[in-house]
Amino acid sequence: MIDGPVRRQLKRVGLYVYYARLFLHRLQADTRYELGGECGRCGKCCEEPGIQVGRVTWYLPGFRRVFLWWHRHVNGFVLKEARREDRAFIFECSHFDWATRSCDSYDSRPGMCRDYPRPFLEQANPEFLEGCGYKALARGRESLIQILEKESLTPEQLAKLKKGLYLED
Repeated sequence: MIDGPVRRQLKRVGLYVYYARLFLHRLQADTRYELGGECGRCGKCCEEPGIQVGRVTWYLPGFRRVFLWWHRHVNGFVLKEARREDRAFIFECSHFDWATRSCDSYDSRPGMCRDYPRPFLEQANPEFLEGCGYKALARGRESLIQILEKESLTPEQLAKLKKGLYLED
């Protein structure tokens, strides 16, 4: 389903709102990690995009309907599952081409697709999808690596600490 001109304009408005909210959020956020690696174009993040929502959107039917309408009719996300335990909606993206593992409307993709996987960097232990080329790297890791290398650790211990503390490039 390739986007037409009206849907492109609606998505552009949604993108501006998304980035404005993201900017305000990131002013307050204290992330301990930065993004390393690069996209390997596996498409796993596009197979089943998920959006965790707040209590208002989850529990108030009017807000929920508007939210789901927007994602269905503007972003092309078809609802597959509503997970109560983490207040998340799991979708199937109608723009994802399973044969080429790419997006047929890449230039007009939503903000959440453009920003992936940066939201994971706010988690205590960021985990990316298996096979994803991205990884979390601790801020200031160079000085911590130097400190660890001065300690009398076996190579296995050092490797385990580097992995567990997100110090590996």
